[in-house]
Amino acid sequence: MTPTVAIVILNYNGRHYLEKFLPTVLKYSVGYEIWVADNGSTDQSLQWLESQHPSVKTLVIAENKGYAGGYNKALSQIDAEYYVLLNSDIEVTPDWIEPVITFMESDVNIAACQPKIRAYDLPTHFEYAGAAGGYMDYLGYPFCRGRIFDTREEDLGQFDDVKDVFWATGACLFVRSEAFHKADGFDERFFAHMEEIDLCWRLLNLGYRITFCSHATVYHVGGGTLHKSNPRKTFLNYRNNLIMLFKNLPKGRRKKTLFFRLILDGISSVRFIATGAWPDVFAIIQAHFAFYALIPTLLKEEPERTHYRAPLYYRSIVWEYFVLRKHRFAQLTGITFPPTTPKS
Repeated sequence: MTPTVAIVILNYNGRHYLEKFLPTVLKYSVGYEIWVADNGSTDQSLQWLESQHPSVKTLVIAENKGYAGGYNKALSQIDAEYYVLLNSDIEVTPDWIEPVITFMESDVNIAACQPKIRAYDLPTHFEYAGAAGGYMDYLGYPFCRGRIFDTREEDLGQFDDVKDVFWATGACLFVRSEAFHKADGFDERFFAHMEEIDLCWRLLNLGYRITFCSHATVYHVGGGTLHKSNPRKTFLNYRNNLIMLFKNLPKGRRKKTLFFRLILDGISSVRFIATGAWPDVFAIIQAHFAFYALIPTLLKEEPERTHYRAPLYYRSIVWEYFVLRKHRFAQLTGITFPPTTPKS
């Protein structure tokens, strides 16, 4: 039997993106249920949807709960075997759904998968938020096949494969609903940024697989809600990264890892000082204090973990990139994945 699939677009004041990209989603997703979950928009998005695309199902969330809270609220009300979490600033292509779902159906252990993500502004190259699947080094710095820090590789077919990865991008995230709810969804404290990495890490620790499937491609604009130069984004990235490390690292490695990470965060602020970006410096300081305030709560919530599966990159991607000048994924070595725990 064909599994049920729900495409869910979380919208926050993104009417201009809906106008531009929703028609393509409708064109290339015939036969699938399409939802727009509105996260407290004030730009008449819902009124536009009702008049222009009445076939699209809508969910109204009274206030902006961010990516994490918005999707948790929406997905708790949608019944499907698979969710496709799709950013409103994504341009999809023909046959973008079936190859991924077919691949996920081949193994019940696959909890999440992403297609190939190319840049809308530079279609020959991979996009920042996801590229060909995400990884993370042992200090918590995320990177991708096809994108390390600000270097985006040209897509020359070097990642035309299916592959286990550490995290799949939230920009176009295919996730098995059973696994999503078993992991209790996104951590709503994150609000936005890195919540999908945290989810994928928790799913890995539950014995699931996170994967990439190159047989489908989408194009991502990126930065539609918070531009990378926004201090709010700086705050969320730094704070959420520390929360994620505390939650998911084994106790024996947590203290040492966080110590070095806090030092590196301080060093990274020098870059902002050099450019006069003082709001970002203050955002990093605020992120640290916000993390410290959460530690007692995080300790109380700590699960009793019977096993730990974390295919981290046990080298510093910061050192490899900035000192050794390794800017392409093929130059990195030592990324391995542990065996998958079979599901009953």
